[in-house]
Amino acid sequence: MPAIASSYMYAFFALISVSSILISSYVAYATTLRTIPEIKQMRNLLEFVAAKGCELVALTSTTNATSKATLQLPSSIGSKQYWIRLESESTNSWVEGALGEIHASRVADHIFLPKAISASGNYSSNYGPGILECYIDASGINLRLAIWRDTV
Repeated sequence: MPAIASSYMYAFFALISVSSILISSYVAYATTLRTIPEIKQMRNLLEFVAAKGCELVALTSTTNATSKATLQLPSSIGSKQYWIRLESESTNSWVEGALGEIHASRVADHIFLPKAISASGNYSSNYGPGILECYIDASGINLRLAIWRDTV
């Protein structure tokens, strides 16, 4: 009789372990399905900022005047905050960003800008619209990203 009771206990623990493995894999799959559209939306947002920046660079270089654009960016992607930053080196300029807080998350993606510009500034979600400004000074064409409330 004791052998039958112990086999029931082993079967019960095996069933619990298999169930927990199935539940955790389902949760991981559901999280992945939710994350993929958020990453795609972040990429689209970076492409939008890069395209608007290229448009302003072309307008500024053609007219030799300062140009600004107000960017109506979403306050969050899904339920997550995000950040966008303009960066440049001596040879390249790019738009980068990621989901999460600016200091807590790694750069998720880069979209390169025209090489002949200097880019700077950042934007964090939940702070209103962004301002993209392009101007020419002695060093060349400059593109700057800021939060609207910082420029007013």
